[in-house]
Amino acid sequence: MGSDRNIDRQKLIARNTMLLYCRMLLLLFVGLYTSRVVLGALGIDDYGIYNAVGGVVSIFAVVSAALTSAISRFLTFELGKPDSSARRLRLIFRNSMKIQTMMAGVIILLAETVGLWYLNTRMNIPDGRLTAANWVLQFSLLTFAINLISIPFNAAIIAHEKMKAFAYIGVFEGMAKLAVAFLLLVAPTDRLIFYAALMCAVALLVRMTYGIYCRKSFEECRRTVENSDGTPSDNTETTGSLLRQMLSFAGWNFIGASSAVLRDHGGNLLINAFCGTAVNAARGVTIQLSSTVQAFVSNFMTALNPQITKSYAAGDIEYTERLVFKGARLSFFLLMILSFPLMMNMDFVLSVWLKEVPPHASEFAILTLIFAMSESLSNPLITLQLATGDIKKYQITVGGLQLLNVPISWALLARGTDPECVLMVAIALSQICLFARLALLRSMAGLDIRTYLKSVYVRVLMTAGLSIWIPILTQPHLPQGWGGFVTSCAICVALCCTWIWVYGLENDEKALIEEKIHRR
Repeated sequence: MGSDRNIDRQKLIARNTMLLYCRMLLLLFVGLYTSRVVLGALGIDDYGIYNAVGGVVSIFAVVSAALTSAISRFLTFELGKPDSSARRLRLIFRNSMKIQTMMAGVIILLAETVGLWYLNTRMNIPDGRLTAANWVLQFSLLTFAINLISIPFNAAIIAHEKMKAFAYIGVFEGMAKLAVAFLLLVAPTDRLIFYAALMCAVALLVRMTYGIYCRKSFEECRRTVENSDGTPSDNTETTGSLLRQMLSFAGWNFIGASSAVLRDHGGNLLINAFCGTAVNAARGVTIQLSSTVQAFVSNFMTALNPQITKSYAAGDIEYTERLVFKGARLSFFLLMILSFPLMMNMDFVLSVWLKEVPPHASEFAILTLIFAMSESLSNPLITLQLATGDIKKYQITVGGLQLLNVPISWALLARGTDPECVLMVAIALSQICLFARLALLRSMAGLDIRTYLKSVYVRVLMTAGLSIWIPILTQPHLPQGWGGFVTSCAICVALCCTWIWVYGLENDEKALIEEKIHRR
C-alpha cells in the first residue's frame, strides 16, 4: 500500500514537473528576447542603473524572504499531517497576510529612509541620471510591496500542488513583460522611468490574478472565515499562538534569508561601488541568463518540495530521504545538460543574444552557471531543514557562513581584484555551506551523510568530470559561427546524457525511464 502511494506521489511530481517545463520553454524564449529588447532600448548605463537600484530594494527583502519560507513551510506541513485541519489552514493563511502586509510597510519605511540616503549619497550613478534613479527606486519599492503581499497566494497554490494554475499565471506574466519591452520602444517619456512604471503595473495585474484564483479554489484564502454553524471560527488564543510560532520560525530563518540576499544583491552594490554601472549591466544580463536556466530546475524543485515537507510531516522519513537525494542529483543533472553547452559557447551566445555585450559578461555568465550547479545540491537539504521546524542552530551556522560573502568580496575588490572574484567567493562558500548543512541535518533529521556523499556528491562530480573534458578539448578545433555552435551543443548534450545514464542514475530511475519509453 505504501509502495503504491509512493509511486502515485512520484507520478504527481513527474506530471507537475512536465507541466512546469512546458511553461518554462515558452518563458525561456520570451525572457531572453525581452532582455535583449530592454537592454537595447535602455542602453548599458540605464540597464545597469535599473539592476543596481533594484538591488537596493532587494536588500530590504531580507525579512520578507524569511517570512515567505515560514508561510510555505507552515501551509505545506499542515497539508501533510494525517490530522490536517481546515480551520488551522485558514488561520495560517490569515496570519500570513497580516505578516506580509505589516512587513511591506516596514520595508517601505526603511527603503524611503536608508535606501534613499544610500542611493543619493553613496551609489555610483552617471551624471544627469540621479532623478531617474530615484523614480526607479519608488516604482521598484511599490513593485516589491505588491509581490510581497502576493506570496501567501503563491504558497497556497504550491502547497496544494495545483501547478497548472501556477504555470498559466506564469505564462501570462511572461507575456505581459514582453509587451512591456515593446511598449518601451515607443515610450512617451524617459525610458528608464517608463520601464519601472510598467513593471509595477504588471506586478499589480499578476497579484490580482493570483488573488482571484486562490479565493475561488482554496477555502482558506477566502475573506470570510466561519464555522459550519455560521459563527466566526477565529480564536484569539490559537491565532496568537500560531502567529508567535510563525514569527519565531521566520526570525531564525531571517539569518539564512538575509545571507542569501546580501550575497547576491550586496555583491551587485559592491560591483557598482568599485566598477561602475557598465559592469552592473554585465551582472544584470548574466543574472537574467542564469535565472532562465535555473528556472528549469526551479520547476522540478517546485514540484518536489511539497512532497518532501508533506512526507516529513507524515513521519515517512525513509521516503523523505530518498526524495532529498533524488532531488539533489536530478537538479544538478538538469542544470548540467543546460549549462555545459552554454559555458562552451558563451561568447557566441552573448553576441547573438545582445546587440552590445557589456564587459565581463561572459566571465560572469560562466561563473554564475557554476554557482547555480553548486547551489542545486543544497536546495533539497534546505527544504528538509525547513520541514523540521528546528532551525535555530542551522541558521546561525549556515547563515553565518554565507554572510562572509560581502566582507570577503569587499576585501578582494578593495585590493584591485577583478569583479569576477565576487562570484568565485560565492562558489567557494556555497560548497562549505553544503557540508555544514549535511553535518547539521544528520542530528536534526537523521540524514545519512555517507549515503548522500556516495549517492549524490561523488556521483555528480564524476558525471560532470566525465562529460566536460571532451568538449573542452574539441572546442578550439570547431568552426566559428552557427555550425560550430550546433556541433558543440550536440557533443555536450550527447556526452552529458550518456554519462548521466551510465553513471549518474540509479537502477530504479533507469527502470522507470525505460518503462516510460516502452509505453510511448
